[in-house]
Amino acid sequence: MSAPSIQPSLQHSFAKVPAVTLGFWLIKILATTLGETAGDAVTMSMNLGYLTGTAIFAVLLALVLTAQIKADKFHPYLFWTVIVATTTVGTTLADLCDRSLGIGYLGGSTLLFVLLMGAILVWHRTLGSVSINRLDTRQAELFYWVTILFSQTLGTALGDWVADPATGWGFGYGGGAALFAAGLAVVIGLYFWTAVSRTALFWAAFILTRPLGATVGDFLDKPVANGGLALSRYTASGALIVCILLLVLFLPQRAERLAPAVHD
Repeated sequence: MSAPSIQPSLQHSFAKVPAVTLGFWLIKILATTLGETAGDAVTMSMNLGYLTGTAIFAVLLALVLTAQIKADKFHPYLFWTVIVATTTVGTTLADLCDRSLGIGYLGGSTLLFVLLMGAILVWHRTLGSVSINRLDTRQAELFYWVTILFSQTLGTALGDWVADPATGWGFGYGGGAALFAAGLAVVIGLYFWTAVSRTALFWAAFILTRPLGATVGDFLDKPVANGGLALSRYTASGALIVCILLLVLFLPQRAERLAPAVHD
């Protein structure tokens, strides 16, 4: 008789994450944009600093992620709350690495890229798949959320690095958004016209939508002199929250179906 699994399987045929549809990507981009404006609102507008802001959002993330892990089925509003929490933590944590720790955009982006690739590699070596339709154990769920957190943090660092005219590539916020949108278009083309792994393309798109949202968020709230629209971070964040709530309410939000288990 084989030993019981250490990680209890989820007893249903659907994952606790939404199916990947156009609506999923629309909400994801808005959520990442909200992460940028809300993160900046706490660290900059409230003058709490990157370390305090990261601590605040980390506590919020821990609370909602615990609820998500304990849930027995997919809850759209809970799932997207966790996603927003990862983007806000990602924003403040990336800024802490890039600026407060003094390692710069290159150092911060490199460190976060290594952490992200490491998380994906360990996940794959441990469970044999990083596909979202294989999220059938608590362990797989934890790997999924760790990978998302690293991808959200990396996306902030990349977005700032590409857009910053002083110490980055100097594309500006509009140019940075266009660059990442072009990268996303390439991924879409690969999806429709090639046989490239759908799992690899999913994670590529997931990673790219974060710096896209980050640059759009900066474009909304940064000063006009720096290439932004100088909107209030509170107003921008409030408007984005309303848009996300409406999209979750009116767009189909069905759970991703789990792949059939393979028995040796």
